[in-house]
Amino acid sequence: MDIIKILEQEQLRQDIPDFRPGDTVRVHVKVVEGNRERIQVFEGIVINRKSGGVRETFTVRRVTYGVGVERTFPVHSPRIEKIEVVRRGVVRRAKLYYLRNLTGKAARIKEKRTGK
Repeated sequence: MDIIKILEQEQLRQDIPDFRPGDTVRVHVKVVEGNRERIQVFEGIVINRKSGGVRETFTVRRVTYGVGVERTFPVHSPRIEKIEVVRRGVVRRAKLYYLRNLTGKAARIKEKRTGK
């Protein structure tokens, strides 16, 4: 096996939950301000997941005070404290960029039902 692949395998995090585009997630991010460190929570809909391995990223979108905010996170970043899946969404696309043009109720995503 290639030595680069071995090193990348060691960098991968194992505590990442399974989430997909359309899911609503809550991302806990470590933020350093001066000499203080705190946890900032960013909750929104996952609109994409890109690439794979150690370089994998995902973009979360939310609307705050009528303004759409998107933030892209590396999945295996040490700055991410944890990722919680709040809701599972039903979508037929891998990239949900069309949500940028929708407002209000049109931007809602159906919730996936779990048969228990």
